[in-house]
Parts: sequence; structure tokens; C-alpha cells
Amino acid sequence: MKIFITGIAGFIGFHLARELKAYGHDVLGCDNYNGMYAPHLKMDRCKILEMSKIPVKNADIGFLNESIVEDSDVIVHLAAWAGVRLSLDMPNVYTKNNILGTQGVIDIAEKLDIPVVYASSSSVYAGQKPPFTEDMNFKHHLNPYAWSKYVNECQFKHSKLRSSIGFRFFTVYGPYGRPDMALHGFTDKIIRDEPIEVFGHGKMSRDFTYVQDIVNGVQLLIDKVHRTDGHEIYNIGSGESVPLMSFVRLIEENLERKAKINYVDMHAADIRHTLADITEIKTLGYRPMTSIETGIRSFISWYKDYYQKN
Repeated sequence: MKIFITGIAGFIGFHLARELKAYGHDVLGCDNYNGMYAPHLKMDRCKILEMSKIPVKNADIGFLNESIVEDSDVIVHLAAWAGVRLSLDMPNVYTKNNILGTQGVIDIAEKLDIPVVYASSSSVYAGQKPPFTEDMNFKHHLNPYAWSKYVNECQFKHSKLRSSIGFRFFTVYGPYGRPDMALHGFTDKIIRDEPIEVFGHGKMSRDFTYVQDIVNGVQLLIDKVHRTDGHEIYNIGSGESVPLMSFVRLIEENLERKAKINYVDMHAADIRHTLADITEIKTLGYRPMTSIETGIRSFISWYKDYYQKN
């Protein structure tokens, strides 16, 4: 199968591309290396992809050339400006890239008749009581990133595509993870003996999902999209919610250092608790395999190795 991935040098795209290639698929993709976080990590991911003979085109999804995508059996659309907190300060960037850019992907997919698997987000569930189920009615979204992801769902649902599947992912973490995410940021500051900010005075919890589990789920959706008529949506999470302070303690244990903690109020862009109901994707054979203890240990091992070399 020939699979085209937008945002292929991003965190999830990088891991997904390598896994699909290992399974014998013809994988290629694009990335524009946006400045949402320091691009050196994306460039390093890209070098690894190219060593695996996975072509990466430097291209913006709003200006994709049909010739790059044609003959693909499926498009996996991951490209987006991420980060709920940053989006409050830069709403226009999120509107342009996440909504208008996504429409460009849809237009090409419609013209070439290619099914699409695309990323939404657990952030669309703001205001709901966990566990979150796919059939919940949405309330007021807390930030431009969240409502851009909900708009994406509407765009695909009402498109002319014969087949599309969206997945709402829940706090993905693991090696080569984004520097703006809590695990990376906390680890970095604890190692530097700098204080970390813990929002919501620590009274928050997250459905932390290890990146390999996300990749496994997306692969199931890639297989299913060819057997699907119309639009479907699935949660991909761990199905467990971890208290934020337990998360911090696991980082401390793996680093063998205590964190200096500043407890602060909830951020306006944040949901206090997240938990995925993964009943639907389990019907496709999905089973999250990585515990939070194993996942954090794996990340910190990678972190130490990566930053010693760089």
C-alpha cells in the first residue's frame, strides 16, 4: 500500500512512518517544519526517515501539489499547529493552518478519490464529564486549537470523500516527543534543577497514551478506511486516567531527582480531567500495551541519550 502522511516529521508522523515502512508499505510524506517548537527535533526525525528510505517533501498542506499525492492508496493527515495554550495567543495561525490547510488536503483527496485518516484531538471534549465517548454532544471549546480540530471533523464529515476516519488522540508521549509537552518540559527542568509549573495546583489527570499505542491504533484505521463508506470517528487513548502528581513522581523516580514545584492555577486552555472510552476502537482489535511506568522509563532513556549526543 502507498501511504502519504502530512506532518510526517512531526512526533506521531515520524513514528507512524517508520512502523508502516517496517511492515512493507510504500511511505512518503510532507512537512513544513513550522516554528511551533524548535525545528531541530523535526530535522533530526527527518534524517532518520530519509535513512529509512522514506521521502519527505518540504511542503505546506495549503499548497500541496497533486503530483506529490497521486497514486497514494490513503492519506494520513496529521499536519497541524498543535498546543492548546499557545493557540490562545496565535488564533489566526491555527485558523489558517489547521482549518484552511486541512481544506486543501480534502480538496486534493476528493479530486484524486483517495480515502483519508486524520487526527482530531481529545481537546474537543471540553465541558464533558469523562470518560469521553465518541457520541457526546460538544459544548464550548476552550481554545483555538480545540475548535480548529472540531471544525476539521465537520469538514471531513460533510466532504465529498467516499471514505474518511478521524481519531481523537489523548496526550501522546514517548521518545522524540514534542518539547512543549509536560513530560519533555518537566524532565528538562528537573535535570537543570529549575522549578516546574504544575497547573491546577496538581489536581488534574490525563489519559496519557504512549506513541506506539497511538501508531497501532492508526494502523487499524488505515486498514479499515478502505472498508468504510462515509465518515467515522474513534478515540485512541490508554483508557486510564493518571493523576498529574503521580505523573510527576514517576519522572522524579526515573531521574532520581526531586522536582522543585510551583503550583499554579488552571490555565484557561486546559481541561481538568481526560479519559478516553476506547470501546469502539477495541472492536477493531486495538489494545493499549504500554503502562505509564514503562512509557516514562522509555522516554527518559531516550531523552538522556539524545541530549548527550546533541
